[in-house]
Amino acid sequence: MELIGSTLTATYSRPKTGHFLPAISTMASSYRNTQPALTMNPSANLWRTKSYFKSSNTVPSSASMHRDNLELVRAQTMFYPSNRTVLSTRYTPDDWYKSNQSNYRESESSRKSAERLRRDTMRLMQDKEQLTRRTQEKSSKNIGERLSDIVFWKSELSHEIDNMVTEIAALTEVKRRLERALAETEGPLQVSQECLYHREKRMSIDLVHDDVEKDLIKEVAVIKSCQERMRRYLDRAIAQLASNRAAQHELERDISDKVTAQRIDDRCHYLRNTSDGIGYYRGIERLDPSLSVPDSWCRFTDDNILHSQSERAASHKLRDEIEILLNTTSNEMWNQFNNVNVAFTNRISETSDAKNSLQTHLAKTLQEMYQTEMLIESLRKALKDKEYPLKVAQTRLEERTRRPNIELCRDNPHHSLVVEVREIEDTIQKLKERLMEAENALQILVKTKVTLEHDLSIKANSLFLEQEKCMSMRKSFPSMPRLVGYT
Repeated sequence: MELIGSTLTATYSRPKTGHFLPAISTMASSYRNTQPALTMNPSANLWRTKSYFKSSNTVPSSASMHRDNLELVRAQTMFYPSNRTVLSTRYTPDDWYKSNQSNYRESESSRKSAERLRRDTMRLMQDKEQLTRRTQEKSSKNIGERLSDIVFWKSELSHEIDNMVTEIAALTEVKRRLERALAETEGPLQVSQECLYHREKRMSIDLVHDDVEKDLIKEVAVIKSCQERMRRYLDRAIAQLASNRAAQHELERDISDKVTAQRIDDRCHYLRNTSDGIGYYRGIERLDPSLSVPDSWCRFTDDNILHSQSERAASHKLRDEIEILLNTTSNEMWNQFNNVNVAFTNRISETSDAKNSLQTHLAKTLQEMYQTEMLIESLRKALKDKEYPLKVAQTRLEERTRRPNIELCRDNPHHSLVVEVREIEDTIQKLKERLMEAENALQILVKTKVTLEHDLSIKANSLFLEQEKCMSMRKSFPSMPRLVGYT
């Protein structure tokens, strides 16, 4: 069926706004419309009721369906001119002319606004491009300066680490020398104690508190004092090594962090707009995980370096003190060792002289004993020899007593025989006394001989202990280089 009447003209009106173009977020949607344009078809349903836009799940009621049908019939019948009433107003030519003029003015105004917007937008884009470029260049410059700072502090840390490693190696070597020197003192201490124990085996009068024993006791005290000082400095060296390694660990951790930061900043420094791996990270500018500021960052590394330098200075001072200690202790032990050896030499010389004197006296005593024994034999023989003269004299007297009567005269022969008997008896008495004295002298000489022989055995034992036992051990005393820790 053909429609009769004027063509239906649809006028689309919208509220006037201050800006010609829509917002940026809606411009793209305004230029693109994926839905095809609506073709005016008289037979098409151009008006949609409200129930049409409702959810399909909603079941319409009978009243609403009736109302929709009436509206649809009214809309369809409005297309027929014969159905229009007097109230359906048509436009006049003047309205048509004004409408065209209004469209022209609006088009011109829209074009001017669009042109002005285009110029302002191009200027804004250029300004923002320059600003973005300057900001990016400034950021790159700041990152480059930061890289220079990192390289500087990294070189300082590397130099300090090298110095600390050298100091740790030097202190470790000195500590090793100190340990060797401390171990070397065990031998001399044992030798000194063994000498004291051996000298306790001296006998009788030789068990004296002489200069050798005094020097040996002093040597033991000197060695123990040196050991105590070495142990004390060894503990200090161990603690200092721990401090040095802790400072080195802090430096290495700091330089490791700086190497990582340098790698990251170096990559950031060479990032360009055309680089790979760049992307959006929304809200990253609001995230601030910083733990330091430039001042505290520099101060942290500077404090680490100053702490390391302080530890190195303390370590160097400790090494010097250990060197002085090693030289001092070695000199003290060597001087006391020489003093003990001199005392041993003097004591051995004195004991040897005493032994030689005892041997001389023993030889003389033996000679005197021999002569005394010979004297005793002579006295006994003399006493035996006096028996016969006494017998002769007494026999003569006894025979003359047998003279008869008056012949018993006390004549000169009688007086002579009496004198002879008395003289012989007196001689025998004196010889017996001499024999007793000689035998007593011989007993004394025998006792003296025993005493001398015992004393000789004591001196021989002392010489054996001091020469063979003590001095043979003291030949193995460490040399001076070994006492200061060198092998």
